[in-house]
Amino acid sequence: MKYLNKVAPITLLFWLMKVVATTLGETLGDFISMTLNYGYMAGLAITLVILVVALLIQLNAKEYEPVKYWFVIIGTTTLGTEISDFIDRTLRMGYLFGSIILALCLAVSILFWYRTYKNLEVYPIVEKKKELLFWIAVLFSNSLGTAFGDFLSDNLGLSYLHGAMVTGSIIILVVLLHYFTKLNQILLFWIAFIFTRPFGATFGDFLTKPFAKGGLELSTLYASLCSLTLMTIMIAIAHKKKA
Repeated sequence: MKYLNKVAPITLLFWLMKVVATTLGETLGDFISMTLNYGYMAGLAITLVILVVALLIQLNAKEYEPVKYWFVIIGTTTLGTEISDFIDRTLRMGYLFGSIILALCLAVSILFWYRTYKNLEVYPIVEKKKELLFWIAVLFSNSLGTAFGDFLSDNLGLSYLHGAMVTGSIIILVVLLHYFTKLNQILLFWIAFIFTRPFGATFGDFLTKPFAKGGLELSTLYASLCSLTLMTIMIAIAHKKKA
């Protein structure tokens, strides 16, 4: 059977869902590793299993189905949170070094993609091998975004709100470049894709971190449930638009 397109169309709804998914990934990752006190190693293992299950479901789908696609996105953002914290707090390499490592991993995955297909087009994607390369790049980009967001707050001392403003400004700049310049659109897509992750991550931290650190001190469970509710509503909208 011929497979149809497997990925979401790049629309305003896509970017709104990406931001909420990254916020959910940040708070859910912290809920597993810190609130439930499983630690970063166990959190890494749990979220890896979740991602593998989500990815197997997505790879075996015949076409783009929003609930399956966004299940994988949430899986990559949650695992990305654990990877970033594992590098910094378990391996003690720091968020700067972690960002460099993850940036190199992302660059290698994208380079391999380009050498294989001679392009980096992210829509449409039909072939399963190309889809798998797409998800590898998504995982590294979300992990990089997490580490970079933590670098802004922990290393540069920016408040979570200020960190969100910095990354949000970069996203706005990319949008302006998209509409008013002839810069490579695929390059702009990956820049925006990477920086929506620290934007969502810093916003997630803003919701859950203590007042003393500039946060709202909500529980990770409550913040995760709020993000999950928003995500569920938008997935329902995406299914309705697709139908």
